[in-house]
Amino acid sequence: MTVLLDGPPDRDDLPAVDRRLLRARAVRILRELAQSRSELSIALVDDATIADLNSRYRGRSRPTDVLAFALREGPEPNRSGKMLGDVVISVETAARQARRAHRGLDGELARLLVHGTLHLLGHDHQEPAETRAMRAEERRLRRAILS
Repeated sequence: MTVLLDGPPDRDDLPAVDRRLLRARAVRILRELAQSRSELSIALVDDATIADLNSRYRGRSRPTDVLAFALREGPEPNRSGKMLGDVVISVETAARQARRAHRGLDGELARLLVHGTLHLLGHDHQEPAETRAMRAEERRLRRAILS
């Protein structure tokens, strides 16, 4: 199992991220999802970078908290090898959300990592039944990695 972690950008105004903890949680998530042979890429970015990605790939010109780019979707899903895809998290947005929810940044990053990883595996929240199933799996995974 490989977890590739890039970022966050080297900026004084961004909060510190415990990269070791985030990587360990990613490994735990993959194990909990029976994906121990898979690879995962995580990019920690700023709001400008995620706003650009959100605009280019989703047509929404604003920052968001997390984007997931699955490699096992599309016309040739088997060409991705072991790589599930990329989870891109805005550290700036995560920090704002953590403050509003009265939780730490590490917990918010874990929440976003769980959400993004589930998207890589095909979970969605477009329909009410999908939303319920995804939220239940998010709760299960958060309990597993935060305990």
